[in-house]
Amino acid sequence: MSLLTWIIIFSLLGGVLSVMVASTFLLLPASVRSRLVPHLVSFAIGSLLGAAFLGLLPHALMGSGVEDFHNIFLAVLLGLLSFFLLEKLVLWRHCHSDHCEAHGADQSHGHDENSKAAGIMVLVGDGMHNFVDGILIAAAFLTDIHLGIVTALAIAAHEIPQEVGDFVVLLHSGFTRGKALFYNVLSSLATIVGALLAYWWLAGMEEILPYVLAVAASSFIYIAVADLIPGLHKRTEVVATVQQIVLIASGVFVIYLAHSTLH
Repeated sequence: MSLLTWIIIFSLLGGVLSVMVASTFLLLPASVRSRLVPHLVSFAIGSLLGAAFLGLLPHALMGSGVEDFHNIFLAVLLGLLSFFLLEKLVLWRHCHSDHCEAHGADQSHGHDENSKAAGIMVLVGDGMHNFVDGILIAAAFLTDIHLGIVTALAIAAHEIPQEVGDFVVLLHSGFTRGKALFYNVLSSLATIVGALLAYWWLAGMEEILPYVLAVAASSFIYIAVADLIPGLHKRTEVVATVQQIVLIASGVFVIYLAHSTLH
């Protein structure tokens, strides 16, 4: 079997398999999912922040071609501002007259549009993350086939908790179960795109990889801080606050644990 075939097969494994395992969440009854979603939103915040600060940014800072860390953080800053503008465009696209948050009228409708924007944002960020995963898988296979296999399996295991978080965000944003699964699988195919490009042009992509990682991190930070955390403040009771803190910390810890096993 050729090296390219190995890369394609295990890129599918690293991307699509993790989505399919995480999709078992969608099989739960609607009543159960509705009770779980508010709690899993907190977990999703932790997993997104954990992936950004414990995975993507450290790799960006250690990436080849990085001579000045200021450039990496500039990429993060520009990414945050770009995603702010992207979300504004999504909100403007769905605003009608004065019936949205942007015009200060119907707050509940504005929250719905904001949630919809969060769903689109997480797909963009996840696609970039999967694209980078594909590059990492190809790079490992180009080094050694056994290393490639281990790397792909580790990435699949690392992605599962994050993909569950993505499903939570998409459902929270108003996507149906079918659409959430379809778009998440579509996003996971970016793993193959990244792997194929890396296989043919890895040398030319090494210098920009840290900046791709930085922008992907900025998307996860923006989603967690701007779109998801504000919704948690609607519940101010002590018990709910403690639950939220514990679940956010759990999301961070799971990503930390999964990332640690990669090393």
